This record gives sequence, C-alpha cells and structure tokens, in this order.
Amino acid sequence: MGVIVESNVWEPNPALCLFFFISCCLSIYYLPSSTRSSAIFDHAPSSSFIRFQRSFLLLYSLSSVMEGLLAVFGEYDLAFHGISREQMVISLCVGYATALFVGTFLGMLSDLIGQRKVSLLFCLLHLFVAVWRRVTGHPTIWLASICLSLTSTIFFFNFETWMVVEHDKLEQRQDSVNDMFWLMTFVESASFIGSQVVGNWLIGGHEKTTLLAPSSAVVIMALSALAYVSRGWKEDPKSIILKEYQTKFHTYIISDKRVWLLSWTQATMHFSIAVFWITWAPTIVADGRGVLLGLVYPCVLGAKMLGSTAFSWFSSGPLSLRTEECLVYACIIMGFVTSIVAFDYQDVEILLMLFCIFHACVGLVLPSLARLRTMYVPNDLRGGMMSLSIAPSNALMLFLLIQRGFYQNIENSTIIAMAALGLFSAAGCMYMLKRLGKQPHQNWHKL
Repeated sequence: MGVIVESNVWEPNPALCLFFFISCCLSIYYLPSSTRSSAIFDHAPSSSFIRFQRSFLLLYSLSSVMEGLLAVFGEYDLAFHGISREQMVISLCVGYATALFVGTFLGMLSDLIGQRKVSLLFCLLHLFVAVWRRVTGHPTIWLASICLSLTSTIFFFNFETWMVVEHDKLEQRQDSVNDMFWLMTFVESASFIGSQVVGNWLIGGHEKTTLLAPSSAVVIMALSALAYVSRGWKEDPKSIILKEYQTKFHTYIISDKRVWLLSWTQATMHFSIAVFWITWAPTIVADGRGVLLGLVYPCVLGAKMLGSTAFSWFSSGPLSLRTEECLVYACIIMGFVTSIVAFDYQDVEILLMLFCIFHACVGLVLPSLARLRTMYVPNDLRGGMMSLSIAPSNALMLFLLIQRGFYQNIENSTIIAMAALGLFSAAGCMYMLKRLGKQPHQNWHKL
C-alpha cells in the first residue's frame, strides 16, 4: 500500500496583507485636521517647494528599491552560488566592521562637504556593485559587503539630513517636516516590498538565465539617480571648516546629555532591528514546519507602514502625546515583544503576530526619533550625530557575530534578549529626556 506524505508548509493568511493595505489607506485618508491643514502637496506655499518634495520622494523611493534589491537579492545570490555558512558570517562581519570603522565618519563628511556629494557616492557604490555582478556574474563577498554596508549607512542619515536642510532653506512649517518623516518611513517600507516583487519578477523561474536581471535593474536605477543628483540637485556650497565643525560638534553634541539620551535610543533601535533581520528566519522556522518566508516579509513591512501612518495621530491628532512619552510606550511594547521571542516561542502564528507588533512600533518610533533630532540637533551637525549614534550598535553586532558565528559561545535567544534589554533602556532614556524638557538649539521652525 502506498503512503502519501503531505507537505506541511505554512503561509500567512492573504487577508493579513489586505488588512494592512486598507488600514494604511484609512489612516492616511482620515489624517488629523492639523496635519491635513498642511497637506504634503496641496497647500505648499511655492511651486519650488512642491517640486522639491515630489522629486525627493521619487529619488528616495528609487534609492529604497536599490537597497532592497541588493540586500534581499544579494542573500539569494550567495545561496545560489553555494556560499558556505562560514563565508556568509565573514560577509556580515566585514560589513559591520566597515560600517563601524568607516561609516561612523561618513555623517561628519556629509556635514562638511554637503549631502549632494555623499549621495553621489551612494549611487556610485550601488552602480559599481551592480556592474561588477553583471560583468563577473558573482563579485567577491568582501567587495559586496564593504560597498553595501557603506550604502546602508549613507541611506540612514544622508536623505533625512538633506530633506531637513532643504525645508529649512525653503522656510517651511514644522508640520511639513513631520509629515515628511513618516512619509519617508512609509515610502521606504513600500519600496522594499516593491523591490521583492521586482526581484521575483526579474528572476522568474529561470534562475540560470535571469539571475543577473536584478543587477541590470539596479544599474538602470543607479544611473537614473546619479543623473538626477548630479544635475537636478542644487546645493549651496559649504563654508564650515573642520576646526569650527569640531568645536560646534563638541558643544552641541558631545556636551549635551539630551543628545546622548537620544543617541542611545537610536543605537538600541538600530541594534534591535539588525538583530531581528538576522534572526527572524531561523526563529520562525523553529516551529518545525516549512514556512514561505517570502510571504512573511511583506506582512512585517506592511505593519511598519501602518505604524508610520499612526505618527500623525500621536503627534498632532486626537491621540496626541508628547514625542518622548510616545517613545517610552513604544519602546516598552517592543521590549516585551522581543522578550517573548527570546524565550524561544516556536508557534509560527504567534511569532508572526509578534513580528508585526514589533514593526508597527518601529514605523512609529523612526519618525518620532527624527522629530526629536530636529528639536535638539543643529542641521549642520545632523549627519555626524546620526552616523555616530549607530556606532555602538555596529560594534556590538560585530562582537556578537564573531561570538555566535565562529565560536558558538552565544545563542540566538540570548542575542534577542540583549535587544530587549536595550529597548527597555531606551524607554528609560526617553523618560529622562522628557524630564529634562525641551530647550532646542534651533528656533528656525515656523510653528
């Protein structure tokens, strides 16, 4: 008698993605009246301001798709070419080492020479990796890790800094800046989902013949972004000198304990997100069933999009909270969620729910931190502060990858528990920042 073995492959309910889509649409449609009064595109005071916001979001979307394609597709590329686990660990270590020892200072370089030139570097690095992949078929792990870690660091601080500087130059209301913060988080998540769709469509069912197609797409997008940044982006020349920059940085960043609290919160957030994206796949397959990870990915990003749309409701709507207070609650929720995952909870349905809650909070926290940076950090020091703030996270990730990947001295659950402790400490930092009160260095905002 024949025996039929049924494959037990779990996949999320398609209605979950539909729920996030409808919820995001409703949240945006019913924006609070104070936010609606400064609508992103409808009531801008000048045509130059409208052109800037539209072109900025287009360039940011393009950059997000490039980041997503060479991140997600890059892992697929390594697996397709039979790269061993040890080599992948080395790749991650090289990337975090580059981000720590080189990326930490890119923000300061951006402040000194301007965001435009650093954005050109971002486009050139993506173009270089994509062309190299297209020509050789498979670049060295070290080369790809070094370049992509630098692009990720630039992506983190440079576009936000550029956007705030331009809003300052165009003398726009603070409401417009806040709207752009949550829109950037929303667009980034949507673009990452789009990059997955584009990558799957380009690869199709013929890996051997179309494996290089995503690299070709990145080449086209990088050239387009490069053309816009080099010709369509007008930037005032920087007049600050290194010695003057060092003095201001020490006065307004190093000597300000409020900025230290804000930096530590950003570092713990960066660390917890990095831990999630490294451990989420092995954590979710510990259930014992096969899981279609490609369907889980858009669910968590959809939750992040929904969380970003909630920013306006908590910052200026009927649920209005002080930004520091909102971050206290969000970090505590994220800490508890991460703690549950750290206890090796293996039911895949519960894990997906926890992942979505975590990313909904991420979508709320990221624009909130950006808003606080606008309150406490001068524009001409913003890039340096942001790149320096994630240095502790990169250093800790490098240490944990070495301990876990080469010596097996630490378990994934312990790393996730460390992320939970960091999030609880971030909640404490935001509570202390609330107690210290708001005394910003800048008063350029038109409230």
